[in-house]
Amino acid sequence: MRRFLAYMNTNKLLLLMLLPGLISLVLFKLAPLGGMIIAFQDFSAFRGVLGSPFVGLEHFQRVFEDPYIWTLVKNTVILAFYSLVFTFPIPILFALLLNEVRIRWIKGSVQSLSFLPYFISSAVMVSILYTLLSPSTGLVNDILASFGLDKIYFMAESGWFRSNYVLLQVWQTFGYSAIVYIAAMAAIDPSVYESASLDGASRFQQMLHITLPSLKPTIAIMLIISVGNIFTVDLDRILLMYNQSVYETADVIQTYVYRLAFASTGFPEYSYGTAVNLLKSVVAYVLVVGTNKLSTKYSDTRLF
Repeated sequence: MRRFLAYMNTNKLLLLMLLPGLISLVLFKLAPLGGMIIAFQDFSAFRGVLGSPFVGLEHFQRVFEDPYIWTLVKNTVILAFYSLVFTFPIPILFALLLNEVRIRWIKGSVQSLSFLPYFISSAVMVSILYTLLSPSTGLVNDILASFGLDKIYFMAESGWFRSNYVLLQVWQTFGYSAIVYIAAMAAIDPSVYESASLDGASRFQQMLHITLPSLKPTIAIMLIISVGNIFTVDLDRILLMYNQSVYETADVIQTYVYRLAFASTGFPEYSYGTAVNLLKSVVAYVLVVGTNKLSTKYSDTRLF
């Protein structure tokens, strides 16, 4: 106990800096977990958690019997898979290319401009996309028309929704995501590059045999995190791009749960929505654990 108090006294300023983050974690991440109990209740906002009757696994049984759930799962997995395939490797490639820029002010300017979209709200980014893809005044359709091609209603055709979503996600996140890899590359010993250069290795060979292998632990950890988020899509972005003409491909688990919780007609189905979301979280957890074990087996890197 004395050692613990001495440690607390020695590191009190560092622990004080940690306190806001811990409070935020408890209030917004850990405390809401108690609300999962309503997935096992016939929850009523009037009765509250303590007064609502317990129904066991009734809502989970309903999830598996609902034929529309499989359409939602398909749309969610396809959209998340496309996001993973394109948004995961592009920041790595961008970081590798940026690392080869030797003029410092150009490198800093490009990096700053690349992660600027991350700090712009989804509403503004979707508005920009709408403007660019507008069939009447959009730049993209003007270019198509100049080549004698028919204009395309990008935002009103279900076949284009996934491409638009992934394009917007890449545009908004690739620069910010690249910071992790840029930081990892900064830790590589410069003498390794000097030795390789003296041995006649080209810049490309140095990138391939020094930089990329050094990034393997970081890439493995980021992949595990990304796989854990495979059932999670950006709800704000989808709702802003949402319209009846794209429901076929745009309706995902999160939008379904949102509709259940904030139903415009009838009473919200909080318990059923919680059950759907809880099952999604369980599957995501299994994927994270499985990917973590595979990562340990093939790259000697693990998240936990």
